[in-house]
Amino acid sequence: MPVVEPTDLVERELFAAGSTLVIGVDEVGRGAIAGPVAVGMSVMSASCGAHPAGVRDSKLLSEKKRVELAPLLREWSVASAVGLASPQEIDELGIVHCLGLAAKRALGSLHVAGIPVATSTILLDGNSDWLNPILASPLDVRTRVKADRDCVSVAAASVIAKVHRDELMVAAHETRPDFGWAGNKGYGSTQHMEAVRALGPSDFHRRTWLLSYA
Repeated sequence: MPVVEPTDLVERELFAAGSTLVIGVDEVGRGAIAGPVAVGMSVMSASCGAHPAGVRDSKLLSEKKRVELAPLLREWSVASAVGLASPQEIDELGIVHCLGLAAKRALGSLHVAGIPVATSTILLDGNSDWLNPILASPLDVRTRVKADRDCVSVAAASVIAKVHRDELMVAAHETRPDFGWAGNKGYGSTQHMEAVRALGPSDFHRRTWLLSYA
């Protein structure tokens, strides 16, 4: 099956309908057993030029290609941001709430950067709006299944978030190399789970998630 390349058609339709800025949003690390969940955002305006060649949903790219693309996508975007929620917050509040929490933090960074978040259109991957329930004032959120595959702003957010989170996991590996985070990025690989069983969980693990592996 051929790989579908994301385009800006959906974003251009939103601009034609009156949106001034579109903020593509995607999460990474949702299914990991260690490390934070990350929500990336890429802001697009009608004046954005052609996006960097080769952009895809981060899951469809090699690590090398993601690392090459991330700075190009940050430069192409009007602005970009990544918000995080910690393993402890995930254990305490649950993953869906923490997706919203991480996104709220990313929106805060965009606001500080001068992006008028309140009047922007949020293009969110998936079929569930997990962002508005955590906000005091609702935003214009449009959900779209496979937006990370089809919409360039969301694909860009996916790559930016993935590279940012991977860098955090590689840095964490330096302090706890036994868990192999530089390679598995916090996901439940065989080696990772064997290390957890042998050493016990670290403070960087989502302890409630480990119960399903017991």
